[in-house]
Amino acid sequence: MKTGYYVTLPEDAELFIPLIRLRFLNLLFRRSLTSSSNRRREDSWLKSLFVRKVDPRKDAHSNLLAKKETSSLYKLQFHNVKPECLEAYNKICQEVLPKIHEDKSYPCALVGTWNTWYGEQDQAVHLWRYEGGYPALTEVMNKLRENQEFVEFRKARNNMLLSRRNQLLLEFSFWNEPVPRSGPNIYELRSYQLRPGTMIEWGNYWARAIRFRQDGSEAVGGFFSQIGQLYMVHHLWAYKDLQSREDIRNAAWHKHGWEELVYYTVPLIQEMESRIMIPLKTSPLQ
Repeated sequence: MKTGYYVTLPEDAELFIPLIRLRFLNLLFRRSLTSSSNRRREDSWLKSLFVRKVDPRKDAHSNLLAKKETSSLYKLQFHNVKPECLEAYNKICQEVLPKIHEDKSYPCALVGTWNTWYGEQDQAVHLWRYEGGYPALTEVMNKLRENQEFVEFRKARNNMLLSRRNQLLLEFSFWNEPVPRSGPNIYELRSYQLRPGTMIEWGNYWARAIRFRQDGSEAVGGFFSQIGQLYMVHHLWAYKDLQSREDIRNAAWHKHGWEELVYYTVPLIQEMESRIMIPLKTSPLQ
């Protein structure tokens, strides 16, 4: 007597059997072509998508990744401007912001100021550096409250905005220091939202990856967030034009090792965004 388990299939089930058999054979064929080393690499990549072990740390990642020789703090501002007000907004920014940048009594410097060209439209982006970290930030904020010209500037500016947000950032130790440069250039701000617990891993990979992108001095600065949206990374690049950007990025793929670093950093990312930005006339980064 035969025993076993039986299931009742729908009447049209036989239509799907050849397709299932074909897919199964195709899977076996593809796996047979994969070497053992590639299988281990694939398994590791897949595992990284679903399993994220956060190693125990004895120090904050900011202390492990940031520059030790400096204590600079950066502030990145995003202002979404009413479309009809963008020209007036740029005008008052170019009148007031350089005065703060040039005043030696303020321990801060305007690193760059831009309008987004491709990406979110009618947007202004400002990057400030505070020499001396959080105490310098507090000192600047207190002084600006007493600066009547700046108070009036903020009132006028705020009437032109739809929304605004900012982040406080530290600088990766292995990136270039962002210094003034002559133009004309376009700038790309690539922003990455990382999976929580992966900042150290990101830093370890990019400490090696950055050497593939420094031949043409396009690397301007690399930062990670401390306050605001957390586990955010920002890479700032400068190019002569969009075609130069395309050529430089394509050339990186011909350098041995670049593709592997990209391969292992992709699973660390939750979201990413690219902005192409044009500097204002008064921006130190031209």
